Amino acid sequence: MAVKIRLSRIGRKNHPYWRVVAVDARKQRDGACLDNLGTYDPIKHEIIQLNKDGIKQWVAKGAECSAAVVKLLKQDVATKNS
Repeated sequence: MAVKIRLSRIGRKNHPYWRVVAVDARKQRDGACLDNLGTYDPIKHEIIQLNKDGIKQWVAKGAECSAAVVKLLKQDVATKNS
C-alpha cells in the first residue's frame, strides 16, 4: 500500500480550509484518511497546526509528501526562524 501525505479540503464553498493527512494513494482527495497530521488556512496563509513528528514517522515508514505539503513544511520552518 502506497501512502501519501497530502492535503484534503474541508470548509465551505469559497472558504477553503485544508487538512494535512496521510492517505492511501489510491483513495480520493477527500476520502478516508489514515491519520490527520495538521490543518492550514489558505485565506490567512496560516498554518493552524502541524504534527511534524507524525509526518516524520509516516515518511520513515515509506510515505511520500506531496509538493503542497513540502511547501507548507518549508513555510513553517521559515516562520519559526523569523
